[in-house]
Amino acid sequence: MTIPYNYIVIEGCIGAGKTTFSKMLAEDCNAELVLEQFADNPFLPKFYEDPIHYALPVEMHFLMERYRQLSHLLSARDMFKDFVVGDYFIDKCIIFSKNNLLPDEFNLYSTVFNTISSYLPKPELIIYLYNEPERLLRNIAQRGREYEKHITADYLNDIQQSYLNYFRQNASIPIVLVDAGNLDFVSSHEDYLKIKGLVQKHYDVGIHRISW
Repeated sequence: MTIPYNYIVIEGCIGAGKTTFSKMLAEDCNAELVLEQFADNPFLPKFYEDPIHYALPVEMHFLMERYRQLSHLLSARDMFKDFVVGDYFIDKCIIFSKNNLLPDEFNLYSTVFNTISSYLPKPELIIYLYNEPERLLRNIAQRGREYEKHITADYLNDIQQSYLNYFRQNASIPIVLVDAGNLDFVSSHEDYLKIKGLVQKHYDVGIHRISW
């Protein structure tokens, strides 16, 4: 079965495996891959050390980089690829910034976001990989990024709840929430195929919850 979408997004909290799954799906299905360039954000390590002082520059840098990527995607699709898969949804800018910024900073940031996001392509389907914070922390520790060592379970829980609240209030496209806590799609091809199968289905607008 082919993928019945032109643009899908694999989302999840930090450490959920969204980038890994996006890469696997793109290679398997001849998709154009759009990955978040978090390593290029010079403010990210500083943010984890001192979030109050570096929240605004880290969020602004992410916003402008995501805008650059997605505006290019809108104007220059790869004609030899069947569809596009990305490992982030542009609205995550609002989700993270609301958690990280002071109220006045968030008001300024959201004005900028609302101005530029209206020009960007929106996915036709979001797959959200849900994991408990404890598993997310294990995944984060395994990849061994020095600047992520300060991330706490409380922070991950706050971000994940912000995602879920945002989806409930803004479900204008199909959003599939996958309980991925018992899945290992890297080591288990069967688990990979379970999630891939979700991408091959049609859904009504709104939230759909899947668990195995």
